[in-house]
Amino acid sequence: MSAAHTTGAGDGADLIGVDLVGLDEDLGATSSEVIRVLADRIAASGRAASGDTLAADAITREASVGTGVPGGIAIPHARSTSVSAPTLAFTRLARTVPFGAPDGDADVVFMIAVPDGADKDHLTVLSTLARALIRDDFTAALRAATTPQDIVDLVDREVSGEVAAAGVGTAGRASGASTGTATTTAGQEARPTTGADTHVVDSDTSETGGRRKVIVGVTACPTGIAHTYMAADALVAAAQRAGAEMHVETQGSSQVEPLDPALIARADAVVFAVDVDVRDRSRFAGKPLVSGPVKRGVDEPDAMIAEALRAADDPKAARVSGSAAEAGTSTAKDEHFGQSLKRWLLTGVSYMIPFVAGGGLLIALGFLLSGYGIALTHGDDGVNNAVWTLQHSTLLDLPAQGLGYYLGAAAFQIGSVSLGFLVAALAGYIAYAIADRPGIAPGFVAGSIAVFMNAGFLGGLVGGLIAGAAAYWIGRIPTWRWLRGLMPVVIIPLFASIIASGLMLLVLGGPIAWLMTQLTEFLNSLSGASAVLLGIILGLMMAFDLGGPVNKVAYAFAVAGLGAGSASNVVPFEIMAAVMAAGMVPPLALALASTVLYRNGFTKPERENGKAAWLLGASFISEGAIPFAAADPLRVIPASMVGAAVTGAISMAAGVTSRAPHGGIFVFFAIGGIGMFIVAVLAGTVVSALVLVALKKWVRRAPAATDAAAAQAASAGETVGQRAPVAV
Repeated sequence: MSAAHTTGAGDGADLIGVDLVGLDEDLGATSSEVIRVLADRIAASGRAASGDTLAADAITREASVGTGVPGGIAIPHARSTSVSAPTLAFTRLARTVPFGAPDGDADVVFMIAVPDGADKDHLTVLSTLARALIRDDFTAALRAATTPQDIVDLVDREVSGEVAAAGVGTAGRASGASTGTATTTAGQEARPTTGADTHVVDSDTSETGGRRKVIVGVTACPTGIAHTYMAADALVAAAQRAGAEMHVETQGSSQVEPLDPALIARADAVVFAVDVDVRDRSRFAGKPLVSGPVKRGVDEPDAMIAEALRAADDPKAARVSGSAAEAGTSTAKDEHFGQSLKRWLLTGVSYMIPFVAGGGLLIALGFLLSGYGIALTHGDDGVNNAVWTLQHSTLLDLPAQGLGYYLGAAAFQIGSVSLGFLVAALAGYIAYAIADRPGIAPGFVAGSIAVFMNAGFLGGLVGGLIAGAAAYWIGRIPTWRWLRGLMPVVIIPLFASIIASGLMLLVLGGPIAWLMTQLTEFLNSLSGASAVLLGIILGLMMAFDLGGPVNKVAYAFAVAGLGAGSASNVVPFEIMAAVMAAGMVPPLALALASTVLYRNGFTKPERENGKAAWLLGASFISEGAIPFAAADPLRVIPASMVGAAVTGAISMAAGVTSRAPHGGIFVFFAIGGIGMFIVAVLAGTVVSALVLVALKKWVRRAPAATDAAAAQAASAGETVGQRAPVAV
């Protein structure tokens, strides 16, 4: 039997045979009926233990997003524990069946069945075949085939690279299934890239002399086999038709080759055609964004590209959320250890912040409704008043203080539980950044052990790094094929948890806890000039990179200490107030300077951003200053740092406290000394604004080399008010 072979797939196992091919047959009126017949056919060939199980998995996948694509093609596919070898089954239907394609029913169906532990070589080949199905020449050949052997031979030639790469619709063939990215330049055939910018010398210039628009994108689907790559090829071809340059990162089951950070930096817009989270989304921060499900990338690529081109010229377009510092974070293979470490830590802190922001605001709401006494211990019960109230009351049996007090207790307790995840989430997502999903469970466990050992924030950092490293190296140990499916869900989490949590519990937790105790005692001893100096340092850190690693270190330091605050130890609350007040200064100062003091010194888009920055600054969203800092960093950042340092110093000197980790002026009820808090913020805002105006009037902007990059960054940061709020 002639069969298609997985070139370079290690064992050369057949993907398809004549027993898996049917021509001009009636398999039923629905997609589920067709899938069941093909699943039984695969099971009968000995490639799946149960046709029913495989069919159920494929039908479940079909129910989430239809697998029909334009041109009368359907590609039902699934990962299934019942499948023993990567397999293709094909049918050409005598009557068409609906598979959810926008242009009608399907008459050509390729079913892809993949075991959970399929290796990357097999997945690459399957992805290559899936993306071939949007090529006119390949689908025409499938319809013209007269025997099952013709279908097998077509697949065989496609896998072995014998199908011609020329002609209409061949962009998909050349777009690089093996590299993980698809790229094209208008007027040029799409070709492989390794994440580097590989366009021809004159591709940056259109025929009329203007610069071509550059679009970057990410495609991803839950299974990462078919739609991920088909959407990439469809978008590449659509960009070519629109006269634009397109580069796509396919985050599928094959190896992911990240886009070059320099390419992302010069992109005019971003397209996300995804059904799952985009990995390292922050790389695209500030870029105009068009997003939709991965199937839209297959069905409507021209519409998505047209929207991206319009968004590139629209200062009010939606943009990718994130900070300027994160946007510059590299994920390239050649990054050195320091860059990798920064990326890992930033990932952990970024995922931790939602727990902090949501939990902190709920705690603040609890204080507003129930008073600060809700956090105090209730008599000799060993629990706080919130817990005691929830244990002894219900909505039908309210406490004596009334409904407001009861709801405040609930809000406080929910917020406390959310903040309780802080260290575990930090460790879990540091490990995730190092080892991907297999690192999450070991990281969370190591972070929880750090809390158990009183090792705190620092323990979470160490535990996350150890868990991630352990999961990473365990995942690269060669093993048997039958065991590969168990590696990410059982073997890696088990042994990485033993290693990381064992080290934390038996060796490292005690010393780290001692170090945290010493640090806490040192902070508690600060007063007078020492406290003011700490306020200055925290203020400088908050304004240095506006949401970048230095800013996040200061913020995370303050948040991590909140749990140690109490009526007898208010230093952690003072540090939190200084950090929050200082973080409000940069956007407020830029708003004041651009809309009131020196309007002529700012461009029209900057003045529009300045209006939004009033609210962003008042809410403690430091990213409101990013558009200004990106365009003119050598004047904006120093001015912001001066004002933030003034604010931090005044706040610490006045003993202002904040029991809420976020919210700015809108959590006034959780701020002790609200009057001095406002004075500190106003003083820093005025100082920063005046310094910036002076610098703009009397210090010439740094010329030459960095202007192009600054202009691009400014474009990326415009209309930050349209982006989803970021915690710091």
